[in-house]
Amino acid sequence: MNPLPPLLLCCLSLGSAAAAPICQASRSTTAPTVVELYTSEGCSSCPPADKWLSTLKGKPDVLALAFHVNYWDRLGWPDRFASVELTARQHELAQLAGSRQVYTPQVVANGRDWRAWPRLPDSSASPVSLTLTRDGDIVTAQVAGTRAASTQTSAQLSGYWAVLEDQHESKVRAGENAGETLRHDHVVRLYKPVPAWAAAQGSSSQLSVSRGVPEHPRRVVFVVTDGVTRRPLQAVALAC
Repeated sequence: MNPLPPLLLCCLSLGSAAAAPICQASRSTTAPTVVELYTSEGCSSCPPADKWLSTLKGKPDVLALAFHVNYWDRLGWPDRFASVELTARQHELAQLAGSRQVYTPQVVANGRDWRAWPRLPDSSASPVSLTLTRDGDIVTAQVAGTRAASTQTSAQLSGYWAVLEDQHESKVRAGENAGETLRHDHVVRLYKPVPAWAAAQGSSSQLSVSRGVPEHPRRVVFVVTDGVTRRPLQAVALAC
């Protein structure tokens, strides 16, 4: 996936975050419930799910991400937030679950297809700790395993970066939602997997990204996953 769409690249190059103070967030003993919504502006059944996802803002034990997929674009309305990479992620999770089909709106909670929403699984204990630190435009993820990591996970860990934005609005002029004004939060504007590493070892990864613009509050997220099942093990969002 390209680092960010052209509009966001402009924002990155013009950001003034370099003068901002260092900020940090971390989690260790417990992990938030990671909620992935696979959605599309071209899907008539998706707006209620989008609205529900917005209600998860500010919940400390939930990390919500809206992955916009592109296979509904064929109906005449290209979703400006969708990409091949985000769609491929949904297909990858389906294959890991033994399914050949994908659908929208789909909620994946803690790595599992979750059709019981709006009810969500509780947050859980985590075998790894994660710290995110921002220094200017550089965000560093530092992952440290615990003694339980070798027994609760596979031999490898993996993970991904995501940049989320809130308060987006689209006036849809074609497709199944023609005439509707759709509002989105937790929109994934960047998705960047990182190479797997040995579960018994720590890991560090960096991402260069600005704080964005006030109109669309931005959070930088890192999710640690099991290297085989892709099940989330720990996740932190940095809003500074």
